[in-house]
Amino acid sequence: MGLAGSSLVPFAPAAVTAPAADQARRMQWWHQARFGMFIHWGLYSVLGRHEWAMEQEGIPVEEYEQLAKQFTPPPNAARAWARLAKQAGMKYMVMTTKHHEGFCHFDTKTTTYCAPKQACGRDLVKEYVNAARAEGMRVGFYYSLMDWHHPDGARCATDEAARRRFVDYIHTHLRELLTNYGKVDVLWYDVSWPLDAAGWESEKMNKMVFELQPDIIVNNRNQLPGDFQTPEQRIQASDQAWEACMTMNDSWGYQRTDDDWKSPKTVVRNLVTCARDGGNYLLNIGPRGDGSIPEDSVRILSAVGQWMDRNGQTIYTAERCKVKGSNFANFTRKGNTLYVHAHFWPGETLAVGGLKVKVKSATLLKGGLNLAFDQDPFRLRVKALPATAPDDPVTVVALECDAEPVQDNLFVRRERPRHNV
Repeated sequence: MGLAGSSLVPFAPAAVTAPAADQARRMQWWHQARFGMFIHWGLYSVLGRHEWAMEQEGIPVEEYEQLAKQFTPPPNAARAWARLAKQAGMKYMVMTTKHHEGFCHFDTKTTTYCAPKQACGRDLVKEYVNAARAEGMRVGFYYSLMDWHHPDGARCATDEAARRRFVDYIHTHLRELLTNYGKVDVLWYDVSWPLDAAGWESEKMNKMVFELQPDIIVNNRNQLPGDFQTPEQRIQASDQAWEACMTMNDSWGYQRTDDDWKSPKTVVRNLVTCARDGGNYLLNIGPRGDGSIPEDSVRILSAVGQWMDRNGQTIYTAERCKVKGSNFANFTRKGNTLYVHAHFWPGETLAVGGLKVKVKSATLLKGGLNLAFDQDPFRLRVKALPATAPDDPVTVVALECDAEPVQDNLFVRRERPRHNV
C-alpha cells in the first residue's frame, strides 16, 4: 500500500540485475561500515520476558493478540535509536519488521494484525526509516519467515493448499516492504522453519527482491547463499562475507530482568575481532514496549561511541589481518598499517613476536605521540610507554610497516636461540 502524505515515496521497480555479477558493487558500503545496530522490537517488548515468550510459554494466539492493545509507543521512538546508533559509531540499522510472533510493524493489505490497524495506529516501519535516514544511517529490514500467528504457519509443511496461501502471504509482505519505503539497503531474513528453499520459493523470492531493489544486499537465512553469512551470538570468520549478530545482554527482545550486560571493553574487543577477520558486527538493542532504550544499553553504546570517535579509523574499511598472536592485544589492518589494540595494557614496553615485516614507525593513536622501538627477526619492542593505559577501554598503537604485516610465531618457537647449558 502507498503512503499518502508521507515524506517517503514508493520505490520504482527497476530492471532485474544479476546479483552475483555486481555483488562487489552492492556490498562495498557494507564492507566499509563494519558496525551496525540490530533492533528487536515487538509485542514481546510489552511482556518484557524475551522475544520467544509466545512459544516458550505456550501462550495461545487469542491471548497473545491482546498485547496489540497495549502496544502504543509514542510517535517517533525510533529517533532515539538512530541518534544512539550514530553516537556509537554505527553505520547501518536493521529493525524487525515482523518477528516470529507474526505482528507486522508496517501497513499491509494482508492482515489487521499490524501496528497501523491496532491500538498503535501508525506505521512503525515508516517512522524507523525516516529516523534512520535523518541520522545518515543505511536502512535494513529484518523479516521472519516463521510465523506463530498465521493459521498456515505450521501446517504449510504438510498441506499444499496451506503452503500456497502462506507463501503468497510472505511474498506479499516482502513486496510491500520493498516497494513502500524508498531505497532499502539490507534485507535480513530469519528462521525458515518449517519449509526448505523450494517450499518458500526462495529463488522466486530473491528475484522479486532484486527487481524491486537492485542495490539491496540479502543474507542467507531463506536457505539460499545470499550475499553474507550470519553467525549468531558468536564470532565465526568465513572466506565469504559474514556478519556476527550478537546481543548486549542475553536477550534479543526486551527482558526486564536480564542483567548480563557486556562491558564496553567486550563490545570493543568483539568489534575489533570482526574487523580483523573481514566481518561486520551487528549489535542488538531491545527497546521496551514504549520504544525507550534500556539505560544500560545507552551507557554501553555511549562509551563505545566515545572510543570510536578516537579510534574509528582502525575499524572502518579495515582489511583482513594476518597478525593474530598475542595474549594482551588484538589487531586490525589497513594497507601496510598494523593497529595493535591492547585490551590488557602491558606497561612501559609493548612487544609483538614473529612480525615478518620491517616496522618504520610506531604511534600512540590517542594523542599522536611518536614512540621509540627496536626490532630484531624475532621481536618488536615499543618502549617508553605510559605505565597505565592511556585510553579506555582499549588502547591502540599504530605500526607503519614496509609491507603488508604478517606474523609467524612458529618461526620464533623454532628458531629463537636457546641458552646453551
